[in-house]
Amino acid sequence: MATALTAAVSLPSSNSSSFSSRTSITNLERISFNKSCLYSRNVSVGGKVAPIRAQVTTEAPAKVEKVSKKNEEGVVVNIFKPKNPYIGRCLLNTKITGDDAPGETWHMVFSTEGKIPYREGQSVGVIADGIDKNGKPHKLRLYSIASSAIGDFGDSKTVSLCVKRLVYTNDQGEIVKGVCSNFLCDLKAGAEVKLTGPVGKEMLMPKDPNATVIMLATGTGIAPFRSFLWKMFFEKHEDYKFNGLAWLLFGVPTSSSLLYKEEFEKMKEKAPNNFRLDFAVSREQTNEKGEKMYIQTRMAQYAEELWDLLKKDNTFVYMCGLKGMEKGIDNIMVSLAAKDGIDWNEYKRELKKAGQWNVEVY
Repeated sequence: MATALTAAVSLPSSNSSSFSSRTSITNLERISFNKSCLYSRNVSVGGKVAPIRAQVTTEAPAKVEKVSKKNEEGVVVNIFKPKNPYIGRCLLNTKITGDDAPGETWHMVFSTEGKIPYREGQSVGVIADGIDKNGKPHKLRLYSIASSAIGDFGDSKTVSLCVKRLVYTNDQGEIVKGVCSNFLCDLKAGAEVKLTGPVGKEMLMPKDPNATVIMLATGTGIAPFRSFLWKMFFEKHEDYKFNGLAWLLFGVPTSSSLLYKEEFEKMKEKAPNNFRLDFAVSREQTNEKGEKMYIQTRMAQYAEELWDLLKKDNTFVYMCGLKGMEKGIDNIMVSLAAKDGIDWNEYKRELKKAGQWNVEVY
């Protein structure tokens, strides 16, 4: 940026006719200071050395407020906290995995009476009933919300979660049950549940209804994307109509673990030009090399297309699920970016700054 500066120059009176008393200087370097700076140097004038004293005053550029590309306006957080949670009621709790699936996952709906005004992509906290081994209330656990802002019933008075029952065997051979997940999966209709939040802005949807939204999910990481897709394809809003491309890549171990499969297939039928759907079923599918079909394996089949989309400023990537998936996806992108002479890690940092690369893994 060219910056014009005016310097007041002092010279000995005997040589004053050789120069005008004021000189305009154009500096092509970026000015980063915001104080009056006094410069002093010697110059040769007619064979004599004359001191020049120049005072330069600049002003720092006005701070530009970052404009978010996400739907952040009016978002609220932490209305309810652990010491004062909202008491909701379980309206529905149903298992959504097959009997032969490796583990149980449940879809549950809680009443909020509109007191927890969340957005698609946010989370809520749950505090299980009872006390821990130290006699204190259980700590809250955060869960991604699986319903759109108006809820599964469309009245803005409910919130839905997608929860996998955690059961594992420890090093001593003992069966251990996750406190909060088992509490939630065992809830009966009418039971009370303590809720906190809402929280989070990382996974909020983009403002642009013409955006390309790439969603990468494993297991219950599908929750925020169900909320996105319901708003995009199952609901009608006066101020929002999705005209872009939503592309869901969903990884699970078995076909009996494909959560909300029928819903997504109906969306595909309803909007074939706006919704792409790809499953990666690791224990049942393989690629052309005979490798298990994990989500990154499926992505590799579309690598060039995905990379082309990532170079556009209206493409947004959202990733939710198991932590290991991020490394696998990075491995794909490193080589693709390198072909264009781009450092993937640096490029990803820029995408994050722009709100176009959003990750919530556990």
